Amino acid sequence: MIVTYNWIKEFVDCDLPAAELSHLLTMLGLEVERMEEVGGGMDDVVVAQVVERNQHPNADKLSLCKVDDGSGGELLSIVCGAQNFKAGDKVALAKIGATLPGDFKIKRSKIRGEESFGMLCSERELALSDESSGIMILPQDFKLGVPLFNALGTKDVIFEIGLTPNRADCLSVAGVAREIAAKLGKKVHYPGLEVKETGAPIESIAQVAIDAPDLCPRYTARHITGCTLAPSPTWLANRLRDAGIRSINNIVDVTNYVLLEYGHPLHAFDFKLLSGGKIVVAAAGEGEQFHTLDGQERTLSASDLTIRDGEKAVALAGIMGGGNSEINDATTEVLLESAYFNPSAIRRTSKRLGIHTESSHRFERGTDVAGLTRALDRAAQLIAELSGGRIAKGVIDVYPEPIAPRTIPARLARINAVSGLSLTAAEVKDMFERLEFQVAETEAGVFKVQVPLFRVDLEREIDLVEEVVRLNGFEKVEATLPQASVLSDLPSPQLRLGSRIKDLLVSHGLSEVINYSFVAPTSCEKILLAEDDFRRKGVPLLNPISDELSVMRTTLLPGLLETAVKNINFRTLDLRIFEMRRIYIPSETNDLGLPDEPMCLAALFTGRRDPEGWNQAKGNLDFFDVKGIVESILDELNIGGVNYVADELDPYFHPGKACRVKSGNRELGSFGELHPSVQENYGIDQVLYYLELNFGKLIACRKEMGSAQVPSRFPSTFRDIAMLLPETTPAAEILASVKSVKADELEGVELFDLYTGGNIPKGEKSIAIRVRYGSKERTLTDDEVTKLHQRVIATLQKKLNVSFR
Repeated sequence: MIVTYNWIKEFVDCDLPAAELSHLLTMLGLEVERMEEVGGGMDDVVVAQVVERNQHPNADKLSLCKVDDGSGGELLSIVCGAQNFKAGDKVALAKIGATLPGDFKIKRSKIRGEESFGMLCSERELALSDESSGIMILPQDFKLGVPLFNALGTKDVIFEIGLTPNRADCLSVAGVAREIAAKLGKKVHYPGLEVKETGAPIESIAQVAIDAPDLCPRYTARHITGCTLAPSPTWLANRLRDAGIRSINNIVDVTNYVLLEYGHPLHAFDFKLLSGGKIVVAAAGEGEQFHTLDGQERTLSASDLTIRDGEKAVALAGIMGGGNSEINDATTEVLLESAYFNPSAIRRTSKRLGIHTESSHRFERGTDVAGLTRALDRAAQLIAELSGGRIAKGVIDVYPEPIAPRTIPARLARINAVSGLSLTAAEVKDMFERLEFQVAETEAGVFKVQVPLFRVDLEREIDLVEEVVRLNGFEKVEATLPQASVLSDLPSPQLRLGSRIKDLLVSHGLSEVINYSFVAPTSCEKILLAEDDFRRKGVPLLNPISDELSVMRTTLLPGLLETAVKNINFRTLDLRIFEMRRIYIPSETNDLGLPDEPMCLAALFTGRRDPEGWNQAKGNLDFFDVKGIVESILDELNIGGVNYVADELDPYFHPGKACRVKSGNRELGSFGELHPSVQENYGIDQVLYYLELNFGKLIACRKEMGSAQVPSRFPSTFRDIAMLLPETTPAAEILASVKSVKADELEGVELFDLYTGGNIPKGEKSIAIRVRYGSKERTLTDDEVTKLHQRVIATLQKKLNVSFR
């Protein structure tokens, strides 16, 4: 928010130096980010008069002038190239030693053989205008020798205030002045309103209807006829310029001026362009096209609020007007709008369409619904004065359900306890009244505070405590150490197990990454999820930070792939990364409509098995490296009875090169090589392996470690079995068949050889297993081992129909 000192002083009597006022505002919570003097350091630019103007003897397009600078000394000789002045005109003279905007220093010079002792300046050279057709011609009543900016009355100080989003009430000169007056204990002087209504009754001219009162609780309007469009007077153009707004014409400039003055946006329609002479506040049609004032064609949705006439939309409510009703050179009748719009509705439309204006900036934060008529009357009065218009009798004010001011209780004891101050009830009551609050002390030290509608940020007692501390002075709050007790809370079992698994993965050479919890809507397509896959629905965000991050993730895979792409693009080709975070699955059973949020563990692998070095293992990572890590996780959690099933895989896995992990009937997750199409979709040209485990299910399957078993004192006996069986038979079935032989003496079994190729029939494979037999009570005899071994062989033949080599 930009305000000027002179404008502030029109609202409150303040004679503080600019630097002190800047400090006062900052200590009130209105931080001054920039302070700039208009005309500061330019006292050497003075009012002067051209006494003689003669042709330069050595240049056709230059004049040699004699200029009186008001000092009483000799006339100055000035060479000038402008043609828009004559002898007797009063002009702006930059004397030798003056420094103009842009750090342009005026020096004594010789131009085409003639000496020049200064420079006659244009408005552009003095930063008073963006354009100029010659030097600046001043009124004849200006006194010679007076610094130009003093004579113009434009010497001022500009304050640029960095407001926090909650202080919408200070997005105006009046709001800032109100804060200064409260701090200094003075009254605010609002501009006098004298609306001279000389036209016909407004009810006979225009009508207003609100079809969406929840989005527009109040709409007011005035009608002005007989207007003449013209450039704004200098004082108005200068005020807008200092605030960073370009002057357009006398009608539009007034709406911008009152917006800055009162903080309430207004809009002026060319009334003759409004079909039927009516205004309807209603939602847009889905897909409706609307041409805004910035020349853009906008596609609206049913959630967008529009201002319409009898046939069409003429403005995007609270944001921008339409090109079909704008003020133009032919405008003579104006319908002036002052309304209140729902902040969330304006914010939603502004963000969706990517439009941010001075109006939307204020409506999004909340304007003063009670003060909009004052802004309307102020603007109507100025438009009538500056354009020669006549204001219709009366005002249209559609306000179906008036909004009542909020009443908040406050306790003196609470205020002093929180702030550390020792204020009296009278002091607190006085501060509330200086802030224009209505306050009543219902009992000793207990207040009932009615907050004006322009303070949309105050909702609770603690907000009133902050107001008291702020107005009393933050610097008066003593610095003390906070009193607090330190509580030590033991981590949950799940958190401890999660840390153990992370440490385990790090020990295997993996690096943890943390990705956004939201992804692009197209991420499901890139990982090949089918249209009917429940995960593809996703959970859309109501207020996403961008279109590419607008859906909550249903799997950790897209985030890991994006991380892999960034690393591979920087030539980090050997990756082992993991993430243990929540995913968000749409739920139809949750009564609150919230998604399920299971904790998942996912990892992505690619590149060489070992880092580059003289003793590195040859080859790249493969399926069995990933399987080994899965087995390490299962061992760490003491999860047994695990099966690896190579069917019903997710579509992003390579068929035949991945499997699901099951413990009994509970599916824990899956791992394997990613589908080549997924790699292609992400622009990756090397093989990727992925594992994803449901951490909650892992915890549920976990078994507590039993007591340690004393090893047998007697030696074990090993017997090997080599067999032929179909290639499609999982090794897990072989091991399970052996373990199904119920015998205490069968201590274990492991696979130690796999062979395919020569001498092996096509479609079959040779597998060798080693079975260990033993007893804790004695050494088994050879006959006992042979009988038990025969049972194992018979079981394999019966269950798997294997043939032995």
